[in-house]
Amino acid sequence: MTNERTLLVATDGQAVMRSHDDGKSWYRINTGQDLEFDDRVRCLLIDPADPRAIFAGAERGLFRSADSGSRWDRVDCALNDYAVWKLVASESDPKVIYAGTGSPTRSILFRSRDGGASWERTPLEMPERCAGVSRPRMLAIAIDPDDANDVMVGVEEGGYFRSRDGGDSWKRLDTEWEQHPGNSDVHDIVIMPGDPKVILVLTVVSLFRSTDDGKSWTYMNARDTWGLRYSRKLERKHGSNRKLLLGIGDGTPGTKAAVFASDDAGESWTPMEMDTPANSCLWAFGSNVANPDFLLAGTKFGNLYRSEDGGHHWTKEWREFNEITDLVWVDAVPQDMELPHVTG
Repeated sequence: MTNERTLLVATDGQAVMRSHDDGKSWYRINTGQDLEFDDRVRCLLIDPADPRAIFAGAERGLFRSADSGSRWDRVDCALNDYAVWKLVASESDPKVIYAGTGSPTRSILFRSRDGGASWERTPLEMPERCAGVSRPRMLAIAIDPDDANDVMVGVEEGGYFRSRDGGDSWKRLDTEWEQHPGNSDVHDIVIMPGDPKVILVLTVVSLFRSTDDGKSWTYMNARDTWGLRYSRKLERKHGSNRKLLLGIGDGTPGTKAAVFASDDAGESWTPMEMDTPANSCLWAFGSNVANPDFLLAGTKFGNLYRSEDGGHHWTKEWREFNEITDLVWVDAVPQDMELPHVTG
């Protein structure tokens, strides 16, 4: 078997779909695993300790695959009874990982200091219900690249929070924004390293940007800036402190999407080329430090795109999915993998 990329697509209803030949054929996971083959998987994270291992946050708990997504085992821990919506590892201390939970369970931030083996609950907890989405969920977690204790969290819907002590104490910050009304619905956060560091907080209808550690903010309205109203995802290019991508649509699920790129840490934006119009809002990006120019993008209703040039041009894949929730790829193919449930 050739050593081609393995592509992984997290879905709402078919767990994690995978291709071990760079997208030519696709497989569902086997039955009889800890992760149900028709589960709802909300997020994926490459294990910082092993480039061929992946964590998956599902409707009930945390799972890990040691073989690039073929077999999944439950991580028996404090997350067992929670829907895990977001997983992020620290760049400066990869043993520190944060997990955000949410609907249909309580929205809470959890912390691991041993690479995901065990987890503890932090004091950041949302009310059981909220406006807009009924039950809140933590969609966004960003960690300062130089400080594993400086962590930021965004909640749909619930606001923007920051902790400087590893999650022991928190301060809500979006209420200090001048354009705060309507912006408690936070979808993503990115911290761009450099001098100065740039903090970008993406809400459902806007982008807030700070170059002075959050003391002041500039504001971009989504419709005025990008021509679409529903801003969803940010993706920093690996190895860069200036380049990032934005995914947006006309609503949720919406009927169209676009990708924009910035070469100046979010100060200005340029539309990127998609060879086939998207069927719904842009919902997820997938990247890997092994090749920063190879990227995946997925829409809410299952269109999958790839870019070989850092996000400037996007080509639609032949395979379509049910609802895409997250994407990753790994530069490896497992040697002993199970291959039932062929889908193409």
